[in-house]
Amino acid sequence: MKTSALGRIALAAGVAALTAGALPATAHADDSKVERKTLPVMVEFSDASFQDADAVKAGTPDTYFGTGKDSLASFFTEVSRGQYTTVPAVEEGVVGPVTLPMTAAGCDHNRINTLTREALAAQGLVMGEDYESLSVIFPAQKTGCAWAGLGSVPGPYTWINLYGTAGGLGVLGHEFGHNLGLGHQGRSMCTDGDLVDCTSNGTSAKSLMGGGGPAAGFSAPEMIRAGWLSGSEAVKVDASGTYTLRSLHGAGEGTRALDIPMGEDRLVVEYRHAAGTLDGAIEGVYAYRVPKGAYGSSSLIDMTEANKTVANDAATDADAITAVTDTASKVSVAVVSSGGGKATVKVSLDGDKLSAGPSAGKTTDANPAPPPAPEHTGSDTDAGDGAADATEVRSGGSAPAEDTTDLAATGAGSNTAPLAATGTLLVAAGAGALVMMRRRRRA
Repeated sequence: MKTSALGRIALAAGVAALTAGALPATAHADDSKVERKTLPVMVEFSDASFQDADAVKAGTPDTYFGTGKDSLASFFTEVSRGQYTTVPAVEEGVVGPVTLPMTAAGCDHNRINTLTREALAAQGLVMGEDYESLSVIFPAQKTGCAWAGLGSVPGPYTWINLYGTAGGLGVLGHEFGHNLGLGHQGRSMCTDGDLVDCTSNGTSAKSLMGGGGPAAGFSAPEMIRAGWLSGSEAVKVDASGTYTLRSLHGAGEGTRALDIPMGEDRLVVEYRHAAGTLDGAIEGVYAYRVPKGAYGSSSLIDMTEANKTVANDAATDADAITAVTDTASKVSVAVVSSGGGKATVKVSLDGDKLSAGPSAGKTTDANPAPPPAPEHTGSDTDAGDGAADATEVRSGGSAPAEDTTDLAATGAGSNTAPLAATGTLLVAAGAGALVMMRRRRRA
């Protein structure tokens, strides 16, 4: 794989919100695989250009569509188990540089989007016909942007704000995750073992949408939101029983997540174990609160005493659960055994507290019949998890101005704390949970 000109931006702080604007991706063969036609476009401004445009243009196709493990296409192919990937919308893999008739100052992402689509339409490239995702790449020297990456949630737009020649899968995968309808995955600290008493604090290290980076992939509720777990893989629990879980990202068939009713919310339980390039440092059973069925807005449940800081500085698997209880909804979960590629979990919906039971060899599986398929993004015209309904964007010879203020950003300031929001911009603590970077500037 060539050294990418979008090579090394680490995931930093963020601002999240829900927006419309997604377009359906192209389904192929038996509709089991979606290939989203993606168009990276290099844009410059009247007063700012790339320091090395040739290097950016040479490396960009490999970063988005290459066969190496660090490409966007390879990441999505692996994490979706072949159900979703990105493909180039044009033979060259990238368009540009295109000079926009605007100055760089002010980081006006709306105007950048509008002028870029107008320039593309003048070349005969129309959103929804020639490409389904638009990823704008631009130099950062004079923009003053507070983020390294920005993405519509859900939607077809991403903005990659280069600092010199820095970039990478941490930002790209994260922003394209936003396009699937995924927000920033937070963390719920539950101090006394009861899910009734939890406080939002920091972000999850079990997802690229938190502070886990690409090696963590996505969590089970995010996989449900994306439509990558079938009904038999994400079992909707409607009775107490004992369930066997396969690793979330592993090969083979079997149940990978339990989707448990918990009052107005859902409790999703998964088992994580090394698989391919994913979860090499993650092992154990993890639980997530899904607020009012909004799978893209889930938060990791952390019940550990050793990990009470924003920085997620305990051992990687310290937040794996052994037992959780929600007294308000009379739901309990207990891990019977875990390791070696599978876990056995007891679930009680009748108010009886469960404790860890015998070994897996003495436990009988009691998986119910597969439920209906879980919700998924699909065309994004029905967001399905509390997100705003998507609106198709029409592009012609002159693209209309568009309000894309409901976005999710990956920030770049070395002292920037992550921000999280659902619908409006809200501040949440958690700077240490995301990898920070410094802007690279040249004289």
